[in-house]
Amino acid sequence: MMEGTARKFGDDVNTDEIIPARYLNTTDPDELAGHCMEDSDPDFIKNVQPGDFIVAGENFGCGSSREHAPIAIKSAKIAAVIAKSFARIFYRNAINIGLPIVESADAAQDIDDGDKIKLDLTAGIIENATKGKQYKALPFPEEMQEIINAGGLMEFIKKQAK
Repeated sequence: MMEGTARKFGDDVNTDEIIPARYLNTTDPDELAGHCMEDSDPDFIKNVQPGDFIVAGENFGCGSSREHAPIAIKSAKIAAVIAKSFARIFYRNAINIGLPIVESADAAQDIDDGDKIKLDLTAGIIENATKGKQYKALPFPEEMQEIINAGGLMEFIKKQAK
């Protein structure tokens, strides 16, 4: 069970908003984390706490196919991203690097910035402790959960090779 505070964003959050292109000259996860969401919310990295959630609307992660975007989010210690929908390439990149992402239209619409959230990835249940509500999400297939739990596709493959 993951627990944290919701950090709310709107629809069509693109990869340039997640990690601005001016920082793509590095692959250092900590440096990327330091600039996560700064063009959308300059105080995001100052206010976010380990275990918090990004909650957004439709088409989260649209734009380029850069892996820097989910790396920046994961390295900023975000527990998961909850959205109404994800851009397909962002969805796959998030799984590949071990960033939990959850689709739930009801949760994305109803959760407000600052709400206290609990997430059970296995059951696909999102609880809004602030509002006393629960939302159903699409749980990951077992194989995808194993990739997330391993920390990403490369770690999963290493684990399987042993």
